[in-house]
Amino acid sequence: MNFLIWGAGAIGGTIGAHLARAGHDITFVDRAQDHVVAINAVGLRIEGPLAEFSVRIPAFTPDALAGEFEHVVLAVKAQDTEAATRALAPHLRADGYVVSAQNGLNELVIKRTVGDARTIGCFVNFGADYLEPGVIQYAGRGAVVVGEIDGSITTRLKELHRALSDFDDRAIVTANIWGFLWGKLAYGAQLFATALTNDSIADALADPRYRDVYVEIAREVLRVAKARGITPEGFNGFDPLAFAPEADRVKSERSLDEMVAFNRKSAKTHSGIWRDIAVRKRRTETDAQLGPIVTLGADAGVPTPLVTRLIELMHEVEDGRRPQSHETLDLLKAALPG
Repeated sequence: MNFLIWGAGAIGGTIGAHLARAGHDITFVDRAQDHVVAINAVGLRIEGPLAEFSVRIPAFTPDALAGEFEHVVLAVKAQDTEAATRALAPHLRADGYVVSAQNGLNELVIKRTVGDARTIGCFVNFGADYLEPGVIQYAGRGAVVVGEIDGSITTRLKELHRALSDFDDRAIVTANIWGFLWGKLAYGAQLFATALTNDSIADALADPRYRDVYVEIAREVLRVAKARGITPEGFNGFDPLAFAPEADRVKSERSLDEMVAFNRKSAKTHSGIWRDIAVRKRRTETDAQLGPIVTLGADAGVPTPLVTRLIELMHEVEDGRRPQSHETLDLLKAALPG
């Protein structure tokens, strides 16, 4: 298949490189000029325990791209979704679609620009990091799921799934993509909490001092999902039933243990959220990922005090007003309902 991948960083670069190696026709777009130059000069290199290879793929900055494409994978940071969708829209064929390989509820943003019929949902949970221009680390396998946003199983969805199977042969098709996206939102909220410290994901989730935080913040997100009629899906150790309001704590602990075990197998020790702050010194996806939970919760009459406090603390860490430390995570713990 012919794919335009808009965003050649950790997620888009990993997917695109594997698809190109499998024989698909890939074009990259990325706004980082040095990354584009490196890819065009020597190819995109994938490193890590799972694969070591380089592929030559044409890469462009957004202003230099020409032509129209039927299959577009959007893989930019969540906060850049609206601007990127507007920029790619002139390059999207009338019968084409945009598939969101991102974190958050970006399909809601994408469809406002290109329409429901040209939007496909996607959920990814594999580990990857941008290392330097032209180099990406593929650190660990994780769930890859695609689904139409209306829940239908279409011919184009099956074709997309077959293509993505050339990246990960465990990729699946779902009639409940919103369930996976909300499940990832709950897990993502836990990851944001871990990023308040310098601990690895596994070490943070294993720490008994903060398990009440990780359990309750997932419950908050899933209460909003329930109010919106969403049935959340599990993946890679995350069991949404373990974080339901009425769930037995033993189940919650078991799910956290399974998430710890999953993350210990990955060469990617810290979340992309932590990396944005500690390594790349840039804003995180806090507002774009966590903000909609608060907004949609308010619309549904579901309070989200812990998520709201997490947003505040993340901004303070981003601004350099607080360190990434257990002391900062303690401030989130203090917001737990009595």
